[in-house]
Amino acid sequence: MHTMNRIYGYLRASTREQDACRAKQVLESFAKNVSQVVSGWFVENESGATLKRPELFRLLEIVQQIDILLVEQVDRISRLNSQNWELLKYQITGKGIIIVALNLSTSHQFMRTNTDEFTQRMLTAINSMMLEILATVTRKDYEDRRRRQSEGIAKAKESGKYRGKPKNQVLRRNIAALIRDGCSISEIVEHLKFSNKNVINVRKELLSLKEEYSNP
Repeated sequence: MHTMNRIYGYLRASTREQDACRAKQVLESFAKNVSQVVSGWFVENESGATLKRPELFRLLEIVQQIDILLVEQVDRISRLNSQNWELLKYQITGKGIIIVALNLSTSHQFMRTNTDEFTQRMLTAINSMMLEILATVTRKDYEDRRRRQSEGIAKAKESGKYRGKPKNQVLRRNIAALIRDGCSISEIVEHLKFSNKNVINVRKELLSLKEEYSNP
């Protein structure tokens, strides 16, 4: 019989403007429907197309063999290219971690404890194949969207309509306030979790305005 260990939920959104915890209630309800409880949650706002995801790797350090990594969709774990997906998959399979995703129906049976060994092995084989397919599809979807975005920007530039990505004015005002208070760039980056480049850009804008007013 299959004895299940702990269940860990992983929640991810690509940007800080998105709510990474959006799917938490859905995953909790899913676990409750099969009489299970999520032992812990790991949440981060990082792109699924990169391996630079501290919370995911902290989770991978904690989990034990046959623990479950519960996600809303496979793309929460991976929008990686083939090489990086192989690296991540090696760590997951090497520890014997089971991925259960709401959009991967073949994985749902792993949330039940009454699975015999033969069924367990069959499900593992089928689930691995389906996981590979979904990981490939999510990567292609990511690349297609990036390509369409680039084509749209190029077309807008040709017609003179492209104005660039909208600025997060609230965050920029917070950066400006911290700069005026004498905080260093590294302190602002750490405090606001904003990129070093954007903090430097805001500081340049402030210096430019200061010079403009100083030299009417």
